[in-house]
Amino acid sequence: MLPFNSKEHFMIKFYFYLSFLIVFNSSLFAQGTAAPELKVKTAFSEIDTYLNENIEKGVIPGGVFLIAQKGKIKYFKSFGFENKLLDKRYKNDDIFRIASMTKSVTIVGILQLMEKGKLDLDDPLSKYIPSFKKTKVLESFNALDSSYTVVNQKKEITIRNLLTHTSGIYYGSFATDHFRAIYMKNGLMGFGLSSNDWTTEEMVNKIAEAPLAFQPGSAWTYGLNMEVLGRIIEIVSKTNLDTYFQKNIFDILGMTDTYFYLPKAKQKRLVSIHPSDTVQKIIENPGLNYPFALGKNHFAGGGGLSSTTLDYAVLCMALANNGSLNKKRILKKKTVHLVNNVEFSELDKGNTGFMSNVDEMGFGLGYWVVKKENSTMSPFSEGSYGWGGVFNTKYYIDPKKEIVIVGMTQMFAFDNDPFWQVLTKEMYKAIGVNQ
Repeated sequence: MLPFNSKEHFMIKFYFYLSFLIVFNSSLFAQGTAAPELKVKTAFSEIDTYLNENIEKGVIPGGVFLIAQKGKIKYFKSFGFENKLLDKRYKNDDIFRIASMTKSVTIVGILQLMEKGKLDLDDPLSKYIPSFKKTKVLESFNALDSSYTVVNQKKEITIRNLLTHTSGIYYGSFATDHFRAIYMKNGLMGFGLSSNDWTTEEMVNKIAEAPLAFQPGSAWTYGLNMEVLGRIIEIVSKTNLDTYFQKNIFDILGMTDTYFYLPKAKQKRLVSIHPSDTVQKIIENPGLNYPFALGKNHFAGGGGLSSTTLDYAVLCMALANNGSLNKKRILKKKTVHLVNNVEFSELDKGNTGFMSNVDEMGFGLGYWVVKKENSTMSPFSEGSYGWGGVFNTKYYIDPKKEIVIVGMTQMFAFDNDPFWQVLTKEMYKAIGVNQ
């Protein structure tokens, strides 16, 4: 593992591995609310065995894993060492950097505002952020001097484009060489977690200065779309993203351990990050301490949150239960049903979508979606959806079987996705769901 000697170095490697994880995951299938008292059944011993075996092999250092079905927690356990050298074990209330799992919270915020009639999914982005009216589309690039030419947008970016990652906005740090060079020229490298220099507003206006990778709506590419959506939430709600999330999502569901920047009293619960080549070491880099920075006005709607396994499971359980949990509602039932509808099958057929020419997988309003139930996608039902974070956190929502799975550990450049595929199968078996 190369040493992390600067935040920029870290972010470049961070986004390189993020892009790899997304492609790899897709090819395969891709503490406020008190938990009920757990009585672990014998069936769950297979999960315990599998997790302990992978800890012994060094696949993961350990972590916290939870299964819920029909709004009830069936399994909630911690394993292994958060810091083995200090004999510090993982605990159920540990706080993890959830990175791109932040996106799900931003999606909920946007859909809430849509329900209230404050925005429409097909509104042009420039209605809220005028700087995107002038954003151009890349036409050609000269590798000799990093100069490039641009053309006008044929159609403006819409909120729907941002939700589905079809806007043409990308993550420059792990893009192809010429897109990386363009982002470097425009000062956009490293966006996605936090910033010492930019407010949310400044970050998004800076994104608008760079050319788009393609005409909006013509292709799919993973990018800084949720950062832009987070700024839209701020503009429409007339409050910062941190406050909006707290008032309209976290307080309602009882998510008391989810933050952009952790209160000092909770900072000791943030776990360390391990490199992928060993579970004995800890990655030490100032760029990883972003959850400790207080008093900032930068809120990355695509990757800035930290949370506990239980807190995030509560959010997933509400989504699996048509937008409510324990009589607390964050979205209407008909709104929740929008998120796992596949948005652009024609792009997939044309080799420009999320999973080109793959019948089993698609992409909805911010999530991968199972289009067809089959052996490749087992054990997930049609309509299941989810995502993950680059520091090796995952969640799965199966509305048909009313199952939620949340797993969290902290490893950078983790590329052993079969670990999660086998784990989810074991979890489904443990709760008696036939594959």
